[in-house]
Amino acid sequence: MAKILIVDDEQSIRRTLREILEFEKYEVDEANDGMECLVKLKRDKYDVLIMDIKMTKMDGMEALERVRILAPDTPVVMISGHANIDTAVDAVKKGAFDFISKPPDLNRLLITIRNAMDKSNLVTETKLLKRKVSRSKVQEIIGESEGVQQMKATIDRVGPTDARVLILGPNGTGKELVARWLHEKSARADQPIVEVNCAAIPSELIESELFGHEKGAFTSANKQRIGKFEQAHGGTLFLDEIGDMSLSAQAKVLRALQENRITRVGGDKEINVDVRVVAATNKDLRKEIEAGRFREDLYHRLAVIIIKVPALNDRREDIPELAKHFVAQVCKEYGTAKKPIAPKALERLAEVNWTGNIRELRNAIERLVILSQERISAEDVEQYVMPTSAAPSQRLKDIFARFESREALMKFIDEQFEVYQNA
Repeated sequence: MAKILIVDDEQSIRRTLREILEFEKYEVDEANDGMECLVKLKRDKYDVLIMDIKMTKMDGMEALERVRILAPDTPVVMISGHANIDTAVDAVKKGAFDFISKPPDLNRLLITIRNAMDKSNLVTETKLLKRKVSRSKVQEIIGESEGVQQMKATIDRVGPTDARVLILGPNGTGKELVARWLHEKSARADQPIVEVNCAAIPSELIESELFGHEKGAFTSANKQRIGKFEQAHGGTLFLDEIGDMSLSAQAKVLRALQENRITRVGGDKEINVDVRVVAATNKDLRKEIEAGRFREDLYHRLAVIIIKVPALNDRREDIPELAKHFVAQVCKEYGTAKKPIAPKALERLAEVNWTGNIRELRNAIERLVILSQERISAEDVEQYVMPTSAAPSQRLKDIFARFESREALMKFIDEQFEVYQNA
């Protein structure tokens, strides 16, 4: 049964609308003004709101703006006996589904309610479909090593909460993937995850990017802009490379996390935001704090939960599985048949010094798929991958293998040293 909230300071209007709607088999609740409406919205969920414009304590237009933040998908039908066409247009611009004059035409009101519910159902279905699509796009976390298993277990435990998470790890290890899985495991999964690369945005623009700006706030501000915090309302904000954020921006982010409110650049109105913040960095933030480049109070706000993503060189046992996964992925992208990869080739890949981590491995696999023949062999790995990134330990093994004993190796070294001295 659909649930409708009637918001009006006239008891007679509320009673009349309640009788009509209950006769139409709707469940009805009432609020005396905009303030009471917001309180009820925080406690319960409604399919449609019917709200008067002229009310005590908080009028309908102000309440409408706050409803759009608290329950952005709930359609609001505005009613008024004192409004003109400008008021109606203004209400629709601010997010009202429709505007009806008092006394309302009952047939039109019922049709409007049905249309509003149809729209609400479509929005819900669309979000479910988007959620399914986004889940299909989020890649699996490949690997069975101890470090990866611990990381997955932490994601499973922390994901359903609203706790802030700080993801640490070298470049190319998959910190963004961890952030996406935290979002997918949360109750916010049907809301957006908004990503911000703090290192890619100039320091003078980062505040506008995060908090938005009003028209005329600075020279090139030709129109109002909604910032990332507002875009992520109800969802997750992923702050990548947080260690590269300027100190002035850090101060504003700290305030936003403390108060759950932001102010656009050039504006004076405070805007309530409900976001879960997940941050990531490849820097040692403790050292950045000591150097005066990162705020310690912001660090403690962000690091409620810390997830460390292991470097690929620390999880070499996962490389064969990752390599097979990337071969299948690259072949699918290129529309070619899946190429088999020889066991010896997997062994050689596990010996490479992967300074660029998973990103480098993925690029190497793409190179092998393109340049190899019917199958990827150990020789292909040695030719196209190892010349530039063979692990030092493996190169030493290759040198040692040339000599039958330690004495023979030491004799060779002495000979080479003598040649060097005589040169």
